Amino acid sequence: MSAWLTIVGIGEDGLAGLGEAARHAVSSARTLFGGERHLAMIPAREGQQRRPWPSPFSAAYDQLLAHRGDPVCILASGDPMLFGIGGSLAARLPADEMQIIPAPSSMSLAAARLGWPLQDVQLVPAHGRPLERVNLHLAPGARLLVLSADGDTPARLALLLAARGYGRSRLSVFERVGGPAERRLEGTATAWPHPLCDALNLIAVECVPDPETRPLSRRGALPDDAFEHDGQLTKRDVRAATLARLAPLPGELLWDVGAGCGSIGIEWMRADHGCRAIAIEPNAARRERIARNCRSLGVPDLQLVAGHAPGVLEGLEPPDAIFIGGGLTVEGVAERCWQALKPGGRLVANAVTIQSEAFLVGLRARIGGELTRISVAHASPLGRFDGWRTAMPVTILVAEKPGSE
Repeated sequence: MSAWLTIVGIGEDGLAGLGEAARHAVSSARTLFGGERHLAMIPAREGQQRRPWPSPFSAAYDQLLAHRGDPVCILASGDPMLFGIGGSLAARLPADEMQIIPAPSSMSLAAARLGWPLQDVQLVPAHGRPLERVNLHLAPGARLLVLSADGDTPARLALLLAARGYGRSRLSVFERVGGPAERRLEGTATAWPHPLCDALNLIAVECVPDPETRPLSRRGALPDDAFEHDGQLTKRDVRAATLARLAPLPGELLWDVGAGCGSIGIEWMRADHGCRAIAIEPNAARRERIARNCRSLGVPDLQLVAGHAPGVLEGLEPPDAIFIGGGLTVEGVAERCWQALKPGGRLVANAVTIQSEAFLVGLRARIGGELTRISVAHASPLGRFDGWRTAMPVTILVAEKPGSE
């Protein structure tokens, strides 16, 4: 089927900013889809049906596909392939059925105003997504472009930055960028003077930490005190060794079974923006703690599942990797995890007690893998001197599921 659908990117300058090909696509379409704001930018044409997006938006795809084969045009903000409807439709339609004519995105326009090379900027969507995702990208000198959800997003972001120790960060809010009503507002996070902005805005953030702030790396295991916990925590050195064996790759899914405070799942998601994790934890207080840790460390999209393994594992999406940190010796847990793991996936399990270590030895005999024992000692005061205090050794099993299973 030839291209019947054209997606036209349109900016705040409306029809005047469209090129010849985009104008032709708009005028020749039998049906024109778009938001009320975008449709209002285009003069009505006799015989052309205009369809504003429905609420909820999810119903739009069935409405659109009902016109498959007829000339249809969609009006979308800026570049439809940058956090826009173009990506959603590309997952539903073959590429040869669509023509996409992008306009400069609001991010491109804001970067041009600021003189920021886009390849050095982190784009963070906050429309329809938790604002706490910004926390993942906080680092000295980092430059962020945050897509706002509404007019109070800039004020909420300023409070979030101040709470995370980045109150000196500089914010620039671009309202209706690219159009005649464009306006730019400035301030720091701590002293943000604009409680309400135009609903259509984009926030540029230049991250500046407060003097006492300790930046958190995404390239190594976080300090133990970065997590709120009740003692159920995979300690930093063991966590680093565990994550190295889990080996997160972009887009992969982890099951963190017996999640405790969520440290493994959280670090897995922080390793790459596309990584996903499901934390399985039966204790309600710990699940609440995991949720708080997820928000503060920038991965609020981590999925929490309440209940005891192995029963609660039924029906979950098959994972690319599994970490068993709690409930290892519970009957059926390891077996169900190995069964659910995708071919080529990695299973990592840690043991501290003699009984759980013995279980790992038996498990390796059944599924294969490598055993490693880690012993970590920390220097601490011993009278007038210092001595080594050795933590309990941890045995780690890592097994890769054969591709034929």
